[in-house]
Amino acid sequence: MCIFSIIIPVYNRPDEVDELLESLTQQTFTDFEVVVVEDGSTVLCEQVVKEYDGALAIRYFVIENSGPGPARNYGVSQATGRYVIILDSDCILPSSYLKHVDYSFKQYNADAFGGADRAHPAFSVTQKAVNYAMTSFFTTGGIRGSKKKLDKFYPRSFNMGMKKTVYEALEGFSRMRYGEDIDFSIRIFKSGYACFYFPDAWVYHKRRTDLRQFFRQVNHSGKARIDLFIKYPDSLKPVHCLPAIFTIGLIVLLIASIFYLPLLLLPAIYMLMLLVDSWMKNKDLRVALLSVPASFIQLTGYGSGFISAVWSKLILRK
Repeated sequence: MCIFSIIIPVYNRPDEVDELLESLTQQTFTDFEVVVVEDGSTVLCEQVVKEYDGALAIRYFVIENSGPGPARNYGVSQATGRYVIILDSDCILPSSYLKHVDYSFKQYNADAFGGADRAHPAFSVTQKAVNYAMTSFFTTGGIRGSKKKLDKFYPRSFNMGMKKTVYEALEGFSRMRYGEDIDFSIRIFKSGYACFYFPDAWVYHKRRTDLRQFFRQVNHSGKARIDLFIKYPDSLKPVHCLPAIFTIGLIVLLIASIFYLPLLLLPAIYMLMLLVDSWMKNKDLRVALLSVPASFIQLTGYGSGFISAVWSKLILRK
């Protein structure tokens, strides 16, 4: 038996799995195993996994396509570690990641944890811009993964872990296609387990590689928030409504500017704030320029998904 079992579900991403596994070979804490679950992929990563046999204690399984939640559950069912760590296949770990996780579990006496994400220096301009949009305070992304936040920290599936006994007691992830990680986090808190944010246990997370995919991702997340509200009415907080308010306000503002043009100064000032803030953080004007549309996509994509789900599921009761 090892300390940690790292569970990696993968769907058609052999190149990304290669980068993640390579980063795992660099860990300074080595008492861990890796469980890769191929979730019905048409482009397999089996050959990639075989290249790390010997460098890592790694096992590879193939299941029918069932979605990320059931794939993670299958991986945990095969795990032998005392703790399980869930990672997305598009993550890369700093070499000290597991050392910090091990230390923090002992320091906090935690049952479960979540960590933040960052952009790797080698990421593309688009990936860095998307990362800014998902982590900036100016887009509400900053409430995740920080010590000062508007809501308590709910672990996300790209970087979360817990005692295996906790995972089994909660019966793992649900079959929700989107929002399944928040659903699991809510159940962690409702069951009274000690769940903490580990500030030093962060990962590099690629996220979506183009803005169209990014819009689809956050749009689905906005819809999933209403699914979570239906399931857990007390889970909806005012901060979750901010992107929808921003979206409606932006539409109203653009319509009103037809009759009073100076109103456009408001979004222009906001765009300038985004540009300057991203430039200061990323030290790259290209990233800063692309961070502006990425931030608007993050807010309006989530907001429009939220609004459409309110209309269809709460008002029309579909």
